Amino acid sequence: MNVTVLGAGQWGTTIASLVARKHSTVLWARDPYVAAEVREKRTNERYLEGFVLSKALGATSDLAEAVGRADLLFVAVPAVGFRQVLQVAKEYVRPWIPVVSLTKGFEAGTLKRMTEVVRELLPGHPAAALTGPNLAPEIMSGMACATVVATADLEVAAEIQHVVERGVFRVYVNHDVAGCEIGGAFKNVVAIAVGLGTGLGVGNNTVAAVMTRGLAELTRLGVAMGAERATFAGLTGMGDLVATCMSPYSRNRRVGEELGKGRRLAEIVDEMHMVAEGVGTAGVVLGLADRYGLDLPICRAVHRVIRGEIRPADAYFGLMPAGHEADPG
Repeated sequence: MNVTVLGAGQWGTTIASLVARKHSTVLWARDPYVAAEVREKRTNERYLEGFVLSKALGATSDLAEAVGRADLLFVAVPAVGFRQVLQVAKEYVRPWIPVVSLTKGFEAGTLKRMTEVVRELLPGHPAAALTGPNLAPEIMSGMACATVVATADLEVAAEIQHVVERGVFRVYVNHDVAGCEIGGAFKNVVAIAVGLGTGLGVGNNTVAAVMTRGLAELTRLGVAMGAERATFAGLTGMGDLVATCMSPYSRNRRVGEELGKGRRLAEIVDEMHMVAEGVGTAGVVLGLADRYGLDLPICRAVHRVIRGEIRPADAYFGLMPAGHEADPG
């Protein structure tokens, strides 16, 4: 099978290197210098410093060449550029091939999930999401990991599952695409909240409370959007939330932590070289909350800190009032 991965960031490069061990795989990089480094040196030092990529992995900066060969297409472009890249790529996509989103976010403006963007631009193509508690450096180090392929057609999901799974990289399937994507996107906002607390020096009890109440907010929104409640107790809900909130590899947690220490958002983002999806996702989630008439206080507090409307300490003070645990808020 010919596999193409669009997006040579940390996660796209990891999946491409993993799949290349068994299938003919090409990684598309917007930057020709990154593509050349992958081809010639088997590294991508900007995004995966210290790791050697599969010898079988190809790379190109030619989008038409990369897309036109694909029997299976993965898209690992950040949410802010997802539509733009797919809009150009669709001219070269072969009929009926599955398109799998690796992006954990929502589209600003339309408030759409990534598979909804895929279905809009590429009608007739099976749209899937690969998501879960997947920290790229750990996977590249050979540590055990579990992920989920979510698509409505479980036969298609099973085929993608067989392409991706390798050794201790275990792949599950799920039909609840909405739930899996919502969990993957929203948990980044909660990770920023946890990072804020870490930067402020709060205790583990406080962090646990924020993570748990964050999961409650995530679940309320997901159910309102038609997802299944059980999904949020699984890998793409609680699993991804725990990994992203607790890991030092988490970009979103790092953004929150640095904000909690008093640094400016622009300065933090500029030095990261990678996208922390939660920064943009917070506002989109609030747009969805308004659409469904929901109150999401943790998300709202994070968004206000990001916009510079309140201090991180004020955000945590605002989370103190409490009622019945089953109540919203």
